[in-house]
Parts: sequence; structure tokens; C-alpha cells
Amino acid sequence: MTQTPTAHSPAQEQARAQITVPAQHPMVTVLGSGDSLLRVIETAFPAADIHVRGNEISAVGDPGEVALIQRVFDEMMLVLRTGQPMTEDAVERSIAMLKASENGESDGQETPAQVLTQNILSSRGRTIRPKTLNQKRYVDAIDKHTIVFGIGPAGTGKTYLAMAKAVQALQSKQVNRIILTRPAVEAGERLGFLPGTLYEKIDPYLRPLYDALHDMIDPDSIPRLMAAGTIEVAPLAYMRGRTLNDAFIILDEAQNTSPEQMKMFLTRLGFDSKIVITGDVTQVDLPNGTKSGLRQVQDILDEVDDVHFSRLSSHDVVRHKLVGRIVDAYEKYDSKHGTENGTHKGGRSKAGHKGK
Repeated sequence: MTQTPTAHSPAQEQARAQITVPAQHPMVTVLGSGDSLLRVIETAFPAADIHVRGNEISAVGDPGEVALIQRVFDEMMLVLRTGQPMTEDAVERSIAMLKASENGESDGQETPAQVLTQNILSSRGRTIRPKTLNQKRYVDAIDKHTIVFGIGPAGTGKTYLAMAKAVQALQSKQVNRIILTRPAVEAGERLGFLPGTLYEKIDPYLRPLYDALHDMIDPDSIPRLMAAGTIEVAPLAYMRGRTLNDAFIILDEAQNTSPEQMKMFLTRLGFDSKIVITGDVTQVDLPNGTKSGLRQVQDILDEVDDVHFSRLSSHDVVRHKLVGRIVDAYEKYDSKHGTENGTHKGGRSKAGHKGK
């Protein structure tokens, strides 16, 4: 991409940028089908005047905004150069990252292109990548540290990205097995009232882990890997008394562990193993009066070497956009009323319990 120098008009305090898209990139990949990507940029910078003629894009407006628009197109071209298509969501996230860096809300060490082109795992015709800056830093932390906590609201990719890193580690023979575990704590129901054997009662609580596995590994090979012990999916209680060597271990829904369970799990760590613990401290389903091990452990291990806490927020939600707004709305309500999840601290909502 080539750009003409930015020209300033002292009278109107405006700047102009001319961006030339290389011939190898069809304009539809830059502008989107029906100019959908262009509309995202225009919406983000409503005061700027953006025009397209042939393979030339011009932007006129406030110098700061025009500079950001230039950077947005720069980052888009870097992503397109890797062969990865741009989506409306990717453009929105790129703009958000650049604005946060410009406003000093981010240290700006990683560019949008670096975030969006980091491949974790390619499986069944799709590639799993981080989609936000915090997600990239979470993934990088898993590479660098032995124990990583991924803490954040629903939909931020905490468990999914950890699963992708686990499968990557198994495929590259960094570990010999994957162990996936969850505490069997209910969000409103009781295990004893469910029909079936103990395994059938517990299975629904582990189902989300199976679902993620099916996205990343050939479903036909999963029963064989589980039979061989290469992949183990089990309730947290099954970890007691064990030492887990040469394994990638994921504890999901860790907000529903007691302090004693958290300590028990952390001390299962064996040689050549890695632990990732994920959870959302705003969705605790423990009985009244029981402390969350995930909340407490942040104070206990905060300064311990080789333990890292990655914190994600509503800005990292990669589900429907409404999920992020819901998370923000609950945080705003709790801050105003001194509650947790819209209910009084220590109490339960009469409307039922929250789920993930």
C-alpha cells in the first residue's frame, strides 16, 4: 500500500490522506461485499470524509482521525497479505485496538495485524486465532508460564483458547495427554435429582468440554484417545490424590471451586505439565457462605513466579454483541446497588440462577 503525505489546511485544521491498494488485492477484499467493511470504518469515524475511486481511497478530516484511518487500512492490508480475509468484526476490533492505543488505554505493543494473524490451531478446515489483544496476551501467557489463570466474563474465549493450546501441545508432542476437569456444581439443579447413573448425572457438566474437543479433533478419534488415556475428561473430585505429569491440564468453571478444592487442584501439578484455570468470578454457583477458590487465589498467588493472571473483559466477548452489553449492564447495576449478578451479596435471586 502506498500513501501520499498528509496535507494540513491551517484554516480548517483538516488533513488528507491518499491510500493506494496494490493490484494483487481486489478492492472487494478491502471494502467488503457491498462495501460492508467500508461502512464499518465510516461509522467509526463519522466526521471524516472517505471516498473510493478505482483502487484509490482518500480520507479528509481531523488530523488525528485521518491518521487512524490510515493505520486501519494499513493493518487490514497486512492481514490480507497473509491470505486471511477481513470481516466486519475484525475491522471493528482493529479500530478499537488502535483507538485504545491512541488514547493511552493500551500500551500498544501489539498491532491489530499481529493479534488477528496469530494461528493457534488449524483443524477441520478452520483456524483458531485470538480475536482481541487480551486474548492474544492470554495465549502468549500460556506459552510462557506453567500456571495461567484466565479470568473473565462469559464468551471471552477463556476455555476455548485454552483447549486449542492443549490440542496444539498434544499434537506437537510437548505433552503426552490432556486432562480436562470441572467442578460438578449446579446452577440451580441438584445432581441427585437427575436420572441415570453417576456418570450420566455428571456428563452434562462436562458436555461443554466435549463440544470444544469436537471442534478441534476428528470426532471419530476422540473415543480412541479417551480409551487410551490420552484425553481425560473428569469431574474435579477425580483429581484428588493424583500427581499429573507430562500433561496439559485445564480446570474450567473454577469460580465454583472452594478454597480447599483450588489448593488441592494446584498441588496436583507434576513434572513437564502445564495448568490453565478458567473462570468467571461474577457467576459463582456455590452454596451461600462458601468462598470461591478462584477469588481467593488471586490474592494468594499474585506475586508467585511462573503463575500468571490473564484478565479479560466485556471488550473481549466474541459471542453475539449483545452478550458484551449484558455483561456491562450487570456490572453497572452491581456497582450502583452493591450487588453481585443483580442479587444481594450472599443471597440468591428469586428468579433463578445464572448459567454460562
